[in-house]
Amino acid sequence: MKDGFYLSVYVNPVGLQRLANVTYRHDNNVSLWHKNGRNVRLIAHWEIERLSGQKQHRTPFFDRAHLVDFTQERLAEHELALDDMVEIWGTPDIDTVDNYHLVDDYPQIAYHALAHLYSAVLLDTEKYNHGTTVGFAVDRGPEFVLERDITDKWFAGCVIRDGKISIFPTASPAPLYGAAKDRFHQREGTLMALATATKAHGTCDRQAIVDNYTFDDIMSLTMPAEALERIIDQVQQTLVLDPQFSAEDCLVSAVMQEVQAISVAIMEKNVDAVLAEYDIDPTQSRLALAGGYALNCPTNSHLMNRYGFSELVAPPCVGDNGQSIGIALAAFAKKCGADGFDFRFPTAYLGGIGGDLDAALREHAAFVQSTTPIDDATMVADLQAGPVIWFNGRSEIGPRALGNRSLIADPTTYRSKELLNDYKQRQWWRPVAPVALEEHLDTWFENSRPSPYMLETFTIREEARDRIPAVAHLDYSARVQSVTAEQNPELHHLLSAFHTATGVPMLCNTSLNDAGEPIIERIDEAINFALRKRISVVYANGQRIELGNFDAYAVEGPLPRDHTRFTTIQEEQADKLSTELNPFGIPALQLHHFLHDFTLIDRFDITTEDGAAGALRAVEEEFANNPQAKQKSERRYMERGTKFSSLGAVYVF
Repeated sequence: MKDGFYLSVYVNPVGLQRLANVTYRHDNNVSLWHKNGRNVRLIAHWEIERLSGQKQHRTPFFDRAHLVDFTQERLAEHELALDDMVEIWGTPDIDTVDNYHLVDDYPQIAYHALAHLYSAVLLDTEKYNHGTTVGFAVDRGPEFVLERDITDKWFAGCVIRDGKISIFPTASPAPLYGAAKDRFHQREGTLMALATATKAHGTCDRQAIVDNYTFDDIMSLTMPAEALERIIDQVQQTLVLDPQFSAEDCLVSAVMQEVQAISVAIMEKNVDAVLAEYDIDPTQSRLALAGGYALNCPTNSHLMNRYGFSELVAPPCVGDNGQSIGIALAAFAKKCGADGFDFRFPTAYLGGIGGDLDAALREHAAFVQSTTPIDDATMVADLQAGPVIWFNGRSEIGPRALGNRSLIADPTTYRSKELLNDYKQRQWWRPVAPVALEEHLDTWFENSRPSPYMLETFTIREEARDRIPAVAHLDYSARVQSVTAEQNPELHHLLSAFHTATGVPMLCNTSLNDAGEPIIERIDEAINFALRKRISVVYANGQRIELGNFDAYAVEGPLPRDHTRFTTIQEEQADKLSTELNPFGIPALQLHHFLHDFTLIDRFDITTEDGAAGALRAVEEEFANNPQAKQKSERRYMERGTKFSSLGAVYVF
């Protein structure tokens, strides 16, 4: 394998998919790598939502030129270009080779799950090649861009012993959480938080759900929804309300408590089966997790505590926003052998530098009261006065604030939680996470371990609960991020200063973003947030910035990011592309359905007259024979909020 730069790209296909706003992948992302002899280094990881402003970014690029231009802009940040790449992997529109993926290596398991798996188990090749690791890729389901016919198992588990990997199918609780998301129209994280926010409760036959429903293959599309309705029916009959919450919130909370318990039971079943079959002592083994369900901190900690695994191994971007990392690590393993290269995940701070601070200060000069170097005593006093913005260096990757794009506050007063939720337009009951000095974890939390990426939940020790009310859930648990001086020296210094002054080695830490937007990437976006929310102090790259004159700030919402290129296409552009790619005018609804069915895409070339006629006939036959399929397409089509040109192409959404 040649030395040089490599690029892995996890985005949606371009072309008609863009016109019809048909997406197969969400949380699109790109990773830049460098190989020098045995040494492989991850240089940068771009989560496109941070740049586009579209939460869980999924909108396709308009065409290959658009994708290339966007990628060139990212590489230019590192004084590179596409021509400097030895190989490009991950998306057919930009791939330069086709020998990197594992589609043919494991035909019975979704490649999407395999990429998740490798994003965790290969975070450190030294650990991969020495000792035992048990791994699980647990997500809601795969995507079909690189492989078409996934007829068997969707999720993957593995056992690795001294570099020898055995991969097998497993079950995932994520489809059950996904069914709840669809049913209650709330994101999984919100549902998980609501489960622990109320005293409402009810019961269901948990074991019957685990025993009677499938959570490992294509049936995961339908069975979880059926299982969820069964849970809801049983919980409704036994529901005890919490007077602080509405009846609807109480029902959702009680249902999600049962969903969480069932999810844990599914994961226990996975682990028990692996430990028994491979005769593994978990106390002498690591647990590696990836996939969206690995964001479920209570489950992660439960598995660690119950089985006594020696270490939890997971990237900060465990969901699909880490797919390009998994794609690349699997490719290096395939091409070099897992013992043929050296890699250690460097840090979570692999995003952009966030713009020019001096330029941002000049632009907002009318609101800048002072700019001074950081002083420990002033910093502590600022935190005790109210939440501040902490903006430092390159942005963190993954969905959680890890201290470089954060709102931070004093955890010793419940008022901090109220203010943070108010700033972010969140429900009053939403918990706030603590970021803590790793060396003091055990004094404040039971059964604690290093948790650098906020992927574990620990219980606050009884004697400490009254001291940090802002970060405690109803059950006195907290989703903890631990910090060492090596991981983040600036944040560690801040925490140490607060600890010296107050005796408390932690702060409230929540992501720097408004409701519905991704974590802020740039300093001008951070200042905009501060001015709109009347937050008077911003700490940015070693400077204390005091703001004022808030009444004169006329901007009412977040600064626009790169929305235009992803949300609007001129009608003439759309018509031109539609003429090229849909020249025989398949109507919009039928085209939308066609693009969601890879078996049809692979059978018919709709740029030919015969292919277009065959595709239209196949869609109409399916609509006639399966009215539910037509209804699903109509609903999905309408939910996109699309407008169509005379040729049936979406040009604005």
